Amino acid sequence: MPGCVEAEASSGQLELLWGEAGETPGKLKKPRAIAIDAQDQLYIVDMTGRVQVFSRDGEYLRGWRTPEVYNGKSSGLSFDREGVLMVADTHYFRVLFYTPQGELLEDRTIGGVAGHGPGEFGFVTDCVQDSRGDYYVAEYGEYDRVQKFTGQGEFLFQWGGHGVELGQLVRPQNLAIAADDLIWAADACNHRIQVFDARGDEARLTAHWGEAGAEIGQLRYPYDLALDGQGHVYVCEFGNHRVQKFTLQGESLGAWGVGGRRPGELYQPWALALDSQGAIHILDSYNHRVQRIRL
Repeated sequence: MPGCVEAEASSGQLELLWGEAGETPGKLKKPRAIAIDAQDQLYIVDMTGRVQVFSRDGEYLRGWRTPEVYNGKSSGLSFDREGVLMVADTHYFRVLFYTPQGELLEDRTIGGVAGHGPGEFGFVTDCVQDSRGDYYVAEYGEYDRVQKFTGQGEFLFQWGGHGVELGQLVRPQNLAIAADDLIWAADACNHRIQVFDARGDEARLTAHWGEAGAEIGQLRYPYDLALDGQGHVYVCEFGNHRVQKFTLQGESLGAWGVGGRRPGELYQPWALALDSQGAIHILDSYNHRVQRIRL
């Protein structure tokens, strides 16, 4: 397969594999983003514009569609502190808010206008909320930045900008927020992770690591990351068909996955989520399935 990585997975154990290609309820078509709630239910959005909800073991529970899909599909999911699902409606330049049952909270929408001004967006990739209720929205395209908003959706400030220098971004595909409110960004096309302190009235780069490559410890198009609250960050690599476990300082502690179609192999995975039992759910996107592992 073109682009496959030949290195063997160094660690990790496959627990469960489920999913098949299709557009009927319960099936998947290139799933792109995943979020997990307090009950370990999985919320997955795919290339049909559907948000589908599954049990931890892959049983279909319910689903709904985003309002518009003609321009493109959503590519980011996160929960706010109240358990409301935030959907990065990428090609409509906005963040949508849904109850867990799929009710759209229209008055909560952030954005909706394409542009580079405050509160305007390029292609939105993700949204996270800090302990004070403020929101951070990442976008790529011409601007490649993160914007900060109050809990009421009022613009506060922005940072980033398209480029390769530290503090700049090229397709920040996913954000994660730590217990101390530091913002972790998967700087996908720069093949690195950057960490920002945006708790004041501007953002400050506090850490960065990663370099392009296929060796253990290197990265190729990191599309998603997740913090476990125990000193580890898990990174999903779209380009290397694997997941790596790192210390917060960027030391690799192991990897799982190689390119392929068989169980235990991945083909351009987009995203991952950690459940309450310490397992990792990986969107094996181009295989139209989910694999659950421990690493």
